[in-house]
Amino acid sequence: MRQPATTIDLRRDLVGLLPRLRRFAITLAGETTAADELVQAVCQRAISRGHQWSGEGRLESWMYTLARQQWADDSRKRKPKASARGNVTDIREAARERSAAVDPDAIHRMIADMPDGVSSIFLLVDVEGHSYQQAADIMGIPAASVASQLATARLHFAELADTHPIHRY
Repeated sequence: MRQPATTIDLRRDLVGLLPRLRRFAITLAGETTAADELVQAVCQRAISRGHQWSGEGRLESWMYTLARQQWADDSRKRKPKASARGNVTDIREAARERSAAVDPDAIHRMIADMPDGVSSIFLLVDVEGHSYQQAADIMGIPAASVASQLATARLHFAELADTHPIHRY
């Protein structure tokens, strides 16, 4: 029995979104194992709810929204425990604790070490190119909060630039 064309197209399009969806999941989960589990759950959710995708707008926005909702649902089910990221309340303090050497994964860790929400907003706006309103819709927050969190993220990286000089050859 053949599946409807929309389901097949959705699955095909999901494959192209996997790297970006995984990056977004890492900003939510803080580590790759949990992020990979989240991506798998979100893809299953999207395929089972493919009839809800109208084909209008950006598929990635719908997928990011599903990921945020899935993470929130999963978080409510989990018992509270200390995260691998710890309780980062002051970005400046977290930046000082980092080592002076920058390895290839340092940027990913720096993004993941930001306070919850800030890293997701940074990824959505500055990396993926979503508008403030699109990011607000995906994260389920007011657009004014996006601007504030994005400013926090940008200040974070500006401070890191002072402590981690970039060598250009």
